[in-house]
Amino acid sequence: MSNTIARVPLVLAPGATELLTAGAAGFILALAGGGYENRSDHEGSGTAEWLTAQGIAAGHLDYPVAPARYPDALDQVLLALADLRAGMYGQVSGPIGVIGYSAGGHLAGTVATATDAERAALAVREGVTPATLARPDLVTMGYPVFSLVGRAHVGSRLNLLGPDHAEELAYALSVENRVDSAAPPAFVWHTADDTTVPVENTLAAVSAWRAARVDVEAHVYPNGVHGVGLALGEAGSVATWSQQWLRWLNGQGVRPAA
Repeated sequence: MSNTIARVPLVLAPGATELLTAGAAGFILALAGGGYENRSDHEGSGTAEWLTAQGIAAGHLDYPVAPARYPDALDQVLLALADLRAGMYGQVSGPIGVIGYSAGGHLAGTVATATDAERAALAVREGVTPATLARPDLVTMGYPVFSLVGRAHVGSRLNLLGPDHAEELAYALSVENRVDSAAPPAFVWHTADDTTVPVENTLAAVSAWRAARVDVEAHVYPNGVHGVGLALGEAGSVATWSQQWLRWLNGQGVRPAA
């Protein structure tokens, strides 16, 4: 008998259901940052609501944070993606993507590289087949905590794994060690002067996706504080990232109704 997991809320942005009914293609699930300790509203619901204003169906997931540990958050995102694909939130035609910021970017990266073992373990607990727990079709990571071992954000690592975790687990959950040729196309961005999560995390993401020969678009802007989110109204080139992302999404098949 399976021991199913209690689901956390997948919150649709206002208007998302109407957009899907009208024929908008694809869906984006937002994962806010917060160091695996909390979740930032402007990165989660704020991003989802902005997307729906652009005609793209979206929602955000209140994934588990500390004292929850790995793999709780990963499991919840995989289950949410399965529910989206099963039509539980409306019929989605087109790619289903995730966007994550900071620690949410790490979560997005681990979901995009979810291993066969992780999916199989969750499938046993849920009483389903691993094939229903697929990776997302697209992944976006903003100023992500990409690595847990190289230029890592220590707070995110401790909150995700606990104080007594094995070094081998931190290595296995560093996304640079998980990317393979089945990873989805990626869009990743950062600011060069980020003092909280170093830009080297995004440079590692680019290297990993390139090594796996999977499409990646990357942008490094000279200035912008960590946690800037959509950067709407910010000074400098970082304010352009959301429009560049929107063009990328459109090119990947996520777009408003015709």
